[in-house]
Amino acid sequence: MRETTGVRDKLRLRPVRPAGWWFDGLLLAALVCLTVALATDHLFGLDRGVADWAEEHRPTAARWAAMILNYLGQGTPLTLLAAGLGVVVAVRLRSVRPVLPPVAAFVLTYLTIGPLKVWTARPAPSASVREPFLPPDQTLPLFQHDLPVRFAQSYPSGHVANGIVWYGMLALLLAPLLRTLGHTVGPRLVAVVRVVPPLVVFCTTIYLGWHWLTDSVAGLLLGLLLDRLLHRVPWNDLPLPGPLRKWDRPFISAP
Repeated sequence: MRETTGVRDKLRLRPVRPAGWWFDGLLLAALVCLTVALATDHLFGLDRGVADWAEEHRPTAARWAAMILNYLGQGTPLTLLAAGLGVVVAVRLRSVRPVLPPVAAFVLTYLTIGPLKVWTARPAPSASVREPFLPPDQTLPLFQHDLPVRFAQSYPSGHVANGIVWYGMLALLLAPLLRTLGHTVGPRLVAVVRVVPPLVVFCTTIYLGWHWLTDSVAGLLLGLLLDRLLHRVPWNDLPLPGPLRKWDRPFISAP
């Protein structure tokens, strides 16, 4: 077991791929540009065309299948699952560190996704066929703060952003859990966990008319940005307060 001290060497960020901050800047710039485009009434034709196509190609069986698959992006169950997995790993390793990533992910998503939804105040495509029964053209613009908040929280897609963040957390915790059981996890399995569920959620939210295409693209950009920030954190080396230093074992393998 490594020695734990109150003073640690300078923390080094963990590597992500693509390396460097340029990709984070590109994601942020793309999100800002997309938001500005929508705020100036651009891309509405694209959103409407995709939504209309989905509505015309949505038989009952496909709709039910998409609704079931869309549960893969439910934020609360994913949060609880990641937190529970963190606790299990923490108990098995006798380390508090596996609990830190889910807590940080919850705080980061809570402070970003929800406030952005409230600030942009955009209805979903389905707002024209269910409460508040808006005219179709009125469902497209952002900043409709005259509507009740519950009817204008479509941008960005929380399902997509949460899916990327929380499946990234599950992949991060899966490897140390399996190591405690005498197994290893290959990079392909990690890639499947991180990519497939968010991709399914991205497609189903659009197909069901629960989000515009640009909502889901914004959720994708935001989710990737938050995921990269969380995976940069050196979870093994963060300084802990004195009472927790007895539970200070590392849980992530060195890259």
